[in-house]
Amino acid sequence: MKTRKSWLSICFLLVFASLVLAACAATPTAAPTPTASPTAPPTNTPTPTATPTNTPTATPTATSTPEPTNTPLPTAIPTLEIGSVSTRDKTDGMVMVYVPEGPFKMGSKADVGLRICQKGAPTGCKLSWFIDEEPVHTVKLAAFWIDQTEVTNAQYAQCVQAGMCLPPADKSSSTQPDYYGDTSFSNYPVINVDWNQASSYCQWAGGEAADVRLPSEAEWEKAARGIDGRSYPWGENIDKTQANFNRNVGATTPVGQYESGKSLYGAYDMVGNVWEWVADWYGASYYKKSPASNPTGPTTGTYRVMRGGSWDNNENTLRISNRSMYDPADVYNLAGFRCAR
Repeated sequence: MKTRKSWLSICFLLVFASLVLAACAATPTAAPTPTASPTAPPTNTPTPTATPTNTPTATPTATSTPEPTNTPLPTAIPTLEIGSVSTRDKTDGMVMVYVPEGPFKMGSKADVGLRICQKGAPTGCKLSWFIDEEPVHTVKLAAFWIDQTEVTNAQYAQCVQAGMCLPPADKSSSTQPDYYGDTSFSNYPVINVDWNQASSYCQWAGGEAADVRLPSEAEWEKAARGIDGRSYPWGENIDKTQANFNRNVGATTPVGQYESGKSLYGAYDMVGNVWEWVADWYGASYYKKSPASNPTGPTTGTYRVMRGGSWDNNENTLRISNRSMYDPADVYNLAGFRCAR
């Protein structure tokens, strides 16, 4: 009995073991998945970095911001024309008036002078007195400047004080014992100076430029006359409101007083008040051979030309074309001058 039980026990164990083995054989065992060897992430090979070199840095210099520069505009050159004026600031302060270049009619027919002369002296006039004004001829002049008035006592005194001029030979006038030097007559025309004194004054008045001189006879006539052949600076005929003449006043008057007597170019007292020295030697027949451009008179002579008449002369003598002459070494209490350049 005990043997049977033991056998049964053994059989039971064998059956159980078989079952267990069968079960194990039915359930496959998953083969272990091979594990990938861990791969290290790729390492970026570092690019070699240049070792920084300490380059010395220039110390910045403080620079001021430049201010914008205004480019100067070209200065317009003023156009010179009738009415233009210029002042001799560095010497006598004289105002000069501009006379443009161009031609004008110079001279007059002798019978015109005779006719006007006979108005005042019906029986005393001679045609021969006026022959030196013939022939009427066209003269072309370069542009020039001429003093607006006759040179005054005060202006002439400046030249004397500068040591460049001799005093007038006589300080009196025909009516005043102290005409030159009396401040009451500072603005009156200087008189009693000869041609050389007048010329020296103009040279001094030009200053460093040295371009001021007595006007030529042709320049004087154009400045007084314009271009249309008129008899007086304002036209034809004359009265005491236009000039100091014919003893209407009886003496010289201050320069620039006769506004209605101005010439076309703005020059005062071109006729009347005092005679005026000009640069030319006198030549009675010079007009017959005068150059057509910028004539300056004969090269030699005995007398210098005077123009314009004075307060003591009549209307015939005051005609613009009338010519007179005087010894350049003599002085005259009815004569003065003006300058040109």
